[in-house]
Amino acid sequence: MSAPAPLLSLREVSRSYGSPPTTALDAVSFDVHSGERVAIIGPSGSGKTTLLNLIGTLDRATSGEVMLAGQRISQADDAQMSALRAFLIGFVFQQYHLDESQTAVDNVASGLLYRGLPRHERRERAQEALARVGLSERAGHTPKQLSGGQRQRVAIARAVVGNPPLLLADEPTGALDSRSGTQVMSILESLNEAGTTVLVITHDRDVAARFPRQIAIRDGVVESDSGPVWRDESRPALQKVT
Repeated sequence: MSAPAPLLSLREVSRSYGSPPTTALDAVSFDVHSGERVAIIGPSGSGKTTLLNLIGTLDRATSGEVMLAGQRISQADDAQMSALRAFLIGFVFQQYHLDESQTAVDNVASGLLYRGLPRHERRERAQEALARVGLSERAGHTPKQLSGGQRQRVAIARAVVGNPPLLLADEPTGALDSRSGTQVMSILESLNEAGTTVLVITHDRDVAARFPRQIAIRDGVVESDSGPVWRDESRPALQKVT
């Protein structure tokens, strides 16, 4: 059976900054299929975060093409880029980025602000998302009342409250102790098993080792790629792309 069209596709993507230009990414190409769980690994300064920003439509490539769900990012205007982020992508960052003045449930509900839903429905969905990460009993707590691991789980709930097909996580365990980091990784794995495509940026080889696919990047160039896999919806297992 042939592989379906990729959810995400990069073709000869480069990104330069400044004058004279400094190259952060150089002719990067790979595909990610729906249902994959991918680690992009590399040292500090390797271009990982630049790559995440391009994939997440937070930045545009200097050259090459990024396609998400069949949409050419280079051809999208700002409104279309915002819509792609709102409906197709969930973001998780190392430092959580939670509103300290709001409860966990309202932080999560903020992930639906651009969906045009009434407040009560946003909060209902937020409660469901908190249940998915095991924090139902913490819904009324503010971030100051939560541990680092719990804050990151709230951030994950916010990222997936709208059921985006793609979850992007930038060093999601980087600020956590090993126990909390393991909990967060288990949640990402369970979300992937439920159908979310998960792409994690990390410098931690132990974290990357938990992923079926690893893409190594250094000095803006892909050094190695263990190869894409895709989910055959008629079977529970992931299939290797050949």
